[in-house]
Amino acid sequence: MQVESSPSVKAQHNDTSFANVWQELKWRGLIHVSTDEAELEKALTGEPLTYYCGFDPTAPSLHLGNLVQLLTMRRLQLAGHHPIGLVGGSTGLVGDPRPTAERTLNTKEQVAEWVGYLQGQVSRFLSVDGDNPMQMVNNLDWTAPMTAIDFLREVGKYYRVGTMIKKDAVSARLNSDAGISYTEFSYQILQGLDYLELFRSYGCTLQTGGSDQWGNLTSGVDLIHRAEGKSVHAIGTPLITNSDGTKFGKSEGNAVWLDEKLTTPYAMYQFWLNTADADVVDRLKVFTFLSQEQIEELETAVAERPHKREAQRTLAYDVTSLVHGTDAADKVIAASAALFGQGELHELDEATLKSATAELPSGTVSRDGMGIVELLVASGLAQSNSAARRTVAEGGAYINNVKVTDADAVIDFTELLHGRYLLVRRGKRNLATVEVAR
Repeated sequence: MQVESSPSVKAQHNDTSFANVWQELKWRGLIHVSTDEAELEKALTGEPLTYYCGFDPTAPSLHLGNLVQLLTMRRLQLAGHHPIGLVGGSTGLVGDPRPTAERTLNTKEQVAEWVGYLQGQVSRFLSVDGDNPMQMVNNLDWTAPMTAIDFLREVGKYYRVGTMIKKDAVSARLNSDAGISYTEFSYQILQGLDYLELFRSYGCTLQTGGSDQWGNLTSGVDLIHRAEGKSVHAIGTPLITNSDGTKFGKSEGNAVWLDEKLTTPYAMYQFWLNTADADVVDRLKVFTFLSQEQIEELETAVAERPHKREAQRTLAYDVTSLVHGTDAADKVIAASAALFGQGELHELDEATLKSATAELPSGTVSRDGMGIVELLVASGLAQSNSAARRTVAEGGAYINNVKVTDADAVIDFTELLHGRYLLVRRGKRNLATVEVAR
């Protein structure tokens, strides 16, 4: 499979004002829990070590929670350490325990397809060439050949059930009405096996992951200690939450995905632009490569000029560029301006226009229904013909950002965007789109 890093990867660098990468990770708030901190800092400031993070193909795309791990991996790679990206072709067939209910198992064919998608995404955020390229692995390669007896004899013998049931994810399910299946109960053994395999084959001595996976991370640490008599490390990054206690990375119940087909660049940009003042500095630390000095300047801007939203605009542009490229980010900004009359709508390409208007109310009319009154009603911006006429009379009706003052006006075909769309506006901020049937 041919994979390429994002163009922005080559321009990234760590902040040299910190004594070492461990200190920078701590300042950025990326260390929630770890194995022995002093030993880990010593290991990260010594000879380059090999580390890994695993991503399970339980969906066709990674999301913002996974981006925390990808950028943590990238910071370690920039410090000279050797990354392994693991996409779990076998663990994806099982699924780690969720807090409340058993996972729905996807087909082998579906999981294999998603493995390919995720491998491509992981590769975009890490350097895959040069002197220190990421190595990509799939844990199905070493689990598939194992028989059940091999698994029990060679791996299962090192695990104690009493320890396994104390893991947070497992104990929560054991105490729930749903209980837990042996399938999900065994997940921690499979993840431990991954670390053992990578330790033996690649000399891997560090695993990173979310703090909610700490039980699975330490499963591998413990297994290597028992099987090989060696000490290795793990880092658990914090789960990102908003200052009001709500879950980060959720938009009306849906994850913010890294695949533009699932979350458009425009929606990605708007998500970050809407970051609360109380959260924006922490987000800049985690999701950008801006230096401490640059982030502190933006922190001052938040305190002194919050209405300008300088920090949010920087965050939105940087992360959208990181995920989708600078060209997409520039188009998003142009679209945002054009929607409200500060740019030229007709210059937007169709994909950008559709992305920018995807969340707006919309309607459809025939080519005989292009009167301003019909368009206001079809768009949902007016509830009736009489309400639409009042909007026009009050000077609040706009088509493609041009004010319409005649309630009997019919919009010319030449005004259609890409031969089929019209942007309808009522007042300063109420927008909708109408598609004209061909």
